Amino acid sequence: MKLLVGIARVLVGVLFIFSGFIKLNDPVGFSFKLQEYFGENVLNLEFLIPFALVIAIILVVFELVLGIMLLIGYLPKFTMWSLLLMILFFTFLTFYSAYFNKVTDCGCFGDAIPLTPWQSFYKDVILLVLIIFLFVKIKYLTPVLAPVSHRWIIFLFFMLSFMFAYYVLMHLPVFDFRAYKVGNNIKEQMEVPEDAPKAVFEYKWKFVQDGEELVITNRGEYPQIDGEFIDVETKQLSEGYVPPVTDFQIEDDGEDITDEILAEDKVLLIIAYDLRKTERDGYKPVKSLSEEALKKGYRVVGLSASGKDERRKLIERYDLNFDFYQTDETALKAIVRSNPGILTLEQGTITQKKHWYDAADIKL
Repeated sequence: MKLLVGIARVLVGVLFIFSGFIKLNDPVGFSFKLQEYFGENVLNLEFLIPFALVIAIILVVFELVLGIMLLIGYLPKFTMWSLLLMILFFTFLTFYSAYFNKVTDCGCFGDAIPLTPWQSFYKDVILLVLIIFLFVKIKYLTPVLAPVSHRWIIFLFFMLSFMFAYYVLMHLPVFDFRAYKVGNNIKEQMEVPEDAPKAVFEYKWKFVQDGEELVITNRGEYPQIDGEFIDVETKQLSEGYVPPVTDFQIEDDGEDITDEILAEDKVLLIIAYDLRKTERDGYKPVKSLSEEALKKGYRVVGLSASGKDERRKLIERYDLNFDFYQTDETALKAIVRSNPGILTLEQGTITQKKHWYDAADIKL
């Protein structure tokens, strides 16, 4: 029994630490996921949306530290109750998302390991079983290391976690698992290989023939029969290949200029997904950088999901020497976790990506 408890303890503890650290590496990304859950169509807790980032940091730090507490055996009753309540809540949330198809990715492991809603639910069910087992066998959760050191270990991990969160907020995630990481070519990430698997659909054709209902199932061909067509039901059997980037498009007054921008030899991208929420302090270093870039032959391009009026007001207020074009907000949030953020491109390949706070580190 001690061996089984030990194995379950390590599995749960390590998984909570790993999951917490992955999300702590990108708290802004996790806050976007929480905003989806808080939205009207999911939990309808829109009053929490402004606090999503704070909630995200507190949750992931607590998740990570709970894993440490379980491994070292600190406050076992508090630890097990906390783990049980947390996993019950997340199991309900992932089931709700999967069953009603509300959120397509729970964000459990950030962008490192994307999971479908049902995969997230099954993962939580396994964790729930392990945690209930540990809860029942709590007497076997003996302390590791000297108990007097436990408080200092937990305090140290709390401090390190908050310091790490502060660092990635003031800069960018240390580990970038997204399709827009440095070194990737955006255009290549949008392409579908010729030999890529295609989506497979099942069609159920309903006819009336000789007074009786007839159902013919196939993969899409219209049945050649003598009968009156009634209806057709379509079911997707497999999704097929989906490129890493599907929603990146740059528009200038409705005209698609994506290929034009991605073909340029030297591009400086200034990305601000929402100009109403953008950090105003960022535009002084952005302007200095854009002026230097223009002198060195760069094409400077601003991307935002905000409307024309918001873009014009920002340009006038900070006397910016470049235009902003329209791009999907979700795509811009995925590109860089800074508002504004800065990228350099060479024929569509991302060569540098920085938080506005590190604008001086961009090498032109």
